[in-house]
Amino acid sequence: NSPPAMFAASLRRLGSGVRLRQPVRPMAAALSTGSIDNIAALQKAQAVCFDVDSTVIADEGIDVLAEYCGAGEAVAQWTSRAMNGSVLFQDALEARLDLIRPSQKDIANCLASHPPRLTDGVHELISILHRRGVHVYLVSGGFRLMIEPVADLLDIPRSRIFANTLLFNEDGEYTGFDPTEPTSRDGGKPDVLSRLLEKFGYSGIVMIGDGATDMQAKPPADMFIGYGGVVVRDSVKASADWYVHDFGQLIEVLDA
Repeated sequence: NSPPAMFAASLRRLGSGVRLRQPVRPMAAALSTGSIDNIAALQKAQAVCFDVDSTVIADEGIDVLAEYCGAGEAVAQWTSRAMNGSVLFQDALEARLDLIRPSQKDIANCLASHPPRLTDGVHELISILHRRGVHVYLVSGGFRLMIEPVADLLDIPRSRIFANTLLFNEDGEYTGFDPTEPTSRDGGKPDVLSRLLEKFGYSGIVMIGDGATDMQAKPPADMFIGYGGVVVRDSVKASADWYVHDFGQLIEVLDA
């Protein structure tokens, strides 16, 4: 049954005075938080873009790397400010990298010691999107070297990663980052989505993420779904078209 039909049936049961004794099913939970229009937008989307840190994975990758390199506390403060939108992303990115200055060896060792931890349900959600023929992208202000293993876990082609490229000298020491990457600056995520729309002509595109930079992606995104399963950011929760704490709500809608 379609979501509108199921919702209407639920209303008829309530109106007839029948007492529902069963626990609320996931679809009912989805309907309670997402409007019929939002559910339809997700079901019709031809492309879905995910933020990575605190959305696809349970950590902020740059904070994990900073902790490994001994700069954890100072970097975490910058990350919090950036994700809540109180500083420009490019300023926070430069400040954090100046504190960490990670070498290629640092990143490899960090990944070996702290492999990516996927958030609950995200693997199933992305698998369902793939089965539906939806193009899935990872659009992140994090680092390509740390996101490629995440893409591999989720069977997302590396060509569908938009993230920041770190620069190293011949000895593998950090020298900077590529400022031409759109995700290296504030407003980079809407820029990425605009490029995807121009190149592929998607009739529907959705952004899912936890932070202020994800929220910026609408427009051009048709819908922004805020995710609070790792951390809840009040400004994002207030502005999202649909806010979920559990990817199970989206899975139920797509797998109905």
